[in-house]
This record gives sequence, C-alpha cells and structure tokens, in this order.
Amino acid sequence: MTIPTYTAHDGTEIPQIGFGTYKLKGYTGVDSIQSALEVGYRYLDTAYNYENEATVGEAIRRSGIARENIQVASKLPGRYHHFDDALVTIQESLLRANLDYYDFYLIHWPNPKEDHYVEAWEALIEAQKRGYVKHLGVSNFLPEYIDRIEKETGVLPVLNQVEMHPYFHQKEQRAYDASKGIITQSWSPFVRAKEKISESVLDNEDLIALGEKYGKTAGQAILRWQLQMGAMPIPKSAKRERQIENLDVFDFTLTDEDLQVFEKLNKPDGRAANQDPSFYQEF
Repeated sequence: MTIPTYTAHDGTEIPQIGFGTYKLKGYTGVDSIQSALEVGYRYLDTAYNYENEATVGEAIRRSGIARENIQVASKLPGRYHHFDDALVTIQESLLRANLDYYDFYLIHWPNPKEDHYVEAWEALIEAQKRGYVKHLGVSNFLPEYIDRIEKETGVLPVLNQVEMHPYFHQKEQRAYDASKGIITQSWSPFVRAKEKISESVLDNEDLIALGEKYGKTAGQAILRWQLQMGAMPIPKSAKRERQIENLDVFDFTLTDEDLQVFEKLNKPDGRAANQDPSFYQEF
C-alpha cells in the first residue's frame, strides 16, 4: 500500500507511519523486517544501541526493493558525542548495515549533563556534507536544546523522535516542533515500558470500545489518534498480521468526541519509565 507522507521544513517527504526495529535481531529479526517491507513499510528506524543495524541492512537486501525506495534511520549513542568519535561511529553504523548512506541520522539522546550534544550535531552536519547521511534529526530533544543547536550551527533537524502515547501526549513539544516545521516522530506509541503502568494500553476498555466503533482495534485507534495529532508513529511488531493491521489506519477519522477519550488518559507525569530528557542520560 502507499502510505501518505509528511513534509518537513526542507521539503523532505517522510511516510506518516514508519516501522520500529527495537529488539528485532538475528535471522528472526531479518524475517520480521523483511515482512514489514513486503506489506508496505518504507521507513525503518534503528539505532547504534539497538545492535541490529546489520539485521536491518540484510532485510533490505533480501526484500528485493530498490534501496532508493526505502528510508532508513539510525541514531548516535551518547558515549560518542565528541566530534571525531561521532564521525567514526556513523561510519561504523554504515559498515554494520552494509549501506552506502543513511537517509536519516539522529542524536539518540541529548545527555545534557555531559553537554556535548552541540558538538555531536556539528559532527552530523559534517557527515551530511560527506554523504554519509542525507537528512539530520534528533531524538528526545526539548525545545531549548533545538533552539541551541539552531543558534550555534544554523541547522534545524527535520524530525524529532520523542516518547508519545495515550498516557503522554507531548502537546507543548508537538506545538514547538510544528512551529519550526520539524516532524514529530513518536517512539513507543503503545507504551513499551511497564514500570509505571500496570495495564497494557491495548487492553484499555475505552480504547477497545473506540476501535470497535470503527471496526478497528485499540491499537489502530491509537495510531489514528497519533496521525490526527500530526505525529509519525513508528510501531514495531514481529507478526505479519499485526504489521498489516498497523498500516490499516487511513480509512477512518476520529471525531472530536472520540479524541476526548484520549484527553482523559493523558497524564502530566505519563512518561513510561521516567526518561525525562532534561536529566535522563543514555550512553
């Protein structure tokens, strides 16, 4: 199927839904990612720290789909934010995946206590000049961090990947990103972590009922909500039937009344694992 696209401030077109690959590794991971490509996904999200860039690259090769028809994103880990380290790490990412370039490369976390994210951003800019990556993005960046990298380098990211799900809506972040023409990508749209949340969001009775209203599942209702909020979810599933289900969300529209179901679930402290970018560090 053809997935509608978003357009970033630099004219870059990105599918409105991508495919997450976290924890998809080895031969079974290759099979799952190849399946996702076969059913229609054209944006694959990975990261150096996921340790599966080679898996993603192999799935692309086995799919038989032309490389230029697939967008691939990876991310720079916090331990390699220094300029020279970052460039070598991006090269290593390419070698792992056996790719000539990444379509998108992101800083995975800003790690503000270390305060090297501007230097890392400068390295990504250099990597783009060298042809290692086509487009630059960030992940888990608050508005003040984006303001800073724009002020110090003159370069804005095309996308910002953040935690967003029914328990944490990211209204202020989304509004800021939209004001800059930055696409808000949402990781863990179904709430991956369970530290603070005992009930699976897919088992929420109100969301199940909302999905049934349209002949859909709770998961499809969640993805539809994200799309109507202007976000780009990147759901992950190893199961082909669920991969297909997660793409089948473009034939219905939630009403204002439906959206109130989500408003009632939103929590000020709704992050699943307390990974607040203002202090959280990941290396």
